[in-house]
Amino acid sequence: MCRDCCCGTERKHPGVDHDGLLARLEVDTRGSARVLRSACLLACDESNVVVVTPSVAGRRAGGRPVWVRAVLDQAAVDAITEWVALGGPGVAPVPASLDDRVFAPSGLSLTWTDV
Repeated sequence: MCRDCCCGTERKHPGVDHDGLLARLEVDTRGSARVLRSACLLACDESNVVVVTPSVAGRRAGGRPVWVRAVLDQAAVDAITEWVALGGPGVAPVPASLDDRVFAPSGLSLTWTDV
């Protein structure tokens, strides 16, 4: 999960309980996945970004990391945690509720936000 650059900040996304969403993601994936925080994933235009990586079984089945944008509400966190519980990339399809949030990373951010 991208944090500390502009993702996860009140300045960029006022009114969002960033710490609460992160805590819920960590608690609801416990035992199925680890939540790692990145200072910046260079996808500032898409924030808040979560990258869901495949499990060992998912990698064996051809799964690749899936980048999810706009993880700004409980519905997005719920969809991600439910998907991870089902096996995640390579094992279970991306939930329909996340289809419009999945994107291919460019590797470069087009804009930066001072925090």
